[in-house]
Amino acid sequence: MQMSVKLHFGKLAAATILAAASVLGASLAARADDVRIAMVVKNLGNGFFDAAHEGGEEAIKALPGAKLIYTGPTTPTAEGQIDIINSLIAQNVNAIVISANDPDALVPVAKKAMARGITVMSFDAGVAPAGRVFQLNPSKADLIGRKQIEMAAKTLGGKGEIAILSATAQATNQNIWIAEMKKVLAEPAYKDLKLVDVVYGDDQSDKSYREAIGLFRKHPDLKAIIAPTTVGITASAKAVTDQKLVGKVFVTGLGLPSEMAGHVHSGAVDTFAIWNPIDLGYTATYAAFQLATKKATGAPNSTIEVGRMKSIAIDASGEAAMSEPYVFDKTNVDKFAKIF
Repeated sequence: MQMSVKLHFGKLAAATILAAASVLGASLAARADDVRIAMVVKNLGNGFFDAAHEGGEEAIKALPGAKLIYTGPTTPTAEGQIDIINSLIAQNVNAIVISANDPDALVPVAKKAMARGITVMSFDAGVAPAGRVFQLNPSKADLIGRKQIEMAAKTLGGKGEIAILSATAQATNQNIWIAEMKKVLAEPAYKDLKLVDVVYGDDQSDKSYREAIGLFRKHPDLKAIIAPTTVGITASAKAVTDQKLVGKVFVTGLGLPSEMAGHVHSGAVDTFAIWNPIDLGYTATYAAFQLATKKATGAPNSTIEVGRMKSIAIDASGEAAMSEPYVFDKTNVDKFAKIF
């Protein structure tokens, strides 16, 4: 509604504005004491995001008045996430933290949320810049890609055919990591490693399992599968075991210790890596609270205090990294399997 105020009503207008400001200030203070943060993950029933949820709940306990809504589609689709975000907009939540199934498809609904005053940031798999304040990466893409090639090379003695079993073809983080892996493979040190295929299991156990079986049949000389997805790596390791290929084909990539310990001890997996998803969920939730309560801007080249994780630095492109990936093997997997 627009109002036109004549000069001789100036005192009345000023009083009205001051009263409105007082009400608005009280409203904002109340909002800071009752901040609802929604964590929208790629899909429910995914061990990685279950752990991120645990971290989010830990952050909430450190943030008086904050509440966490944990949600996601049953299958990892952008359409499912769009429906959920529309519902969250209708609920007028204060912040939405998204791990995107498609970086571009989510932009319109994310912009709609931001137009309603809802803070939107992404973590793990990013929304395109137009649809979020900033993106929290679990690590740096170049380090993630390099680590996976290094693990495969170490296990194979630096030579042999390898394939990549990824999540969805549209997953932002997966595609960036694969591009980084290809860069590393182009280096002279890895000239004897041959990438023969890249397939997609859509972060579904049954499809990932079938794709792994397909790789064995299509590439009889295959020596390793790199799966940069917690669903894909467990499905690939199971396929190796079921096909009696332990010791002939190795699996590596990104996985959860609790899900991978058995496969490490069976010999299907020599090494794998991951960052702590509990820390990632904690950091994302804490950062969303800081943004929603205006304690941080999330602007490029700024920092955000995130509780026990200290702080994160946002770079000029609007992205921040949490930590480097950590390698697990027979010497340490059991210890961490008890944690996540």
